[in-house]
Amino acid sequence: MEKPIGFSRAVRIANLISIAGTAPIGDNGSTACLGDVYGQTYCCLSIIHKAIQDAGGKLSDVIRTRVMLTDISRWEEAAKAHGEFFSEICPACTFVEVSRFIKEDWLVEIEVDCVVT
Repeated sequence: MEKPIGFSRAVRIANLISIAGTAPIGDNGSTACLGDVYGQTYCCLSIIHKAIQDAGGKLSDVIRTRVMLTDISRWEEAAKAHGEFFSEICPACTFVEVSRFIKEDWLVEIEVDCVVT
């Protein structure tokens, strides 16, 4: 969706990388893991991990994550996937509830900031 909308998945300036809000979009362009907060969070973080690598960073460079959910009562499902990526890195992290995303079947969207060391 980057080109038609006119945005970048990741922007790197010097040693800073910012990852745009990343939704659970599967390889075929449709929503991944319908109804599954854990699966959608894992999908988002996998996309983010690749974007960080493509920008010349690594997962350990992540200093902040923002996890946006349409149902905050399900935060622990998202936290489980987040922990699988970041339990050793421990970036600053915020979980917030939002009213909705571009697609109704997206349950989560994630933003990340990095400082490349």
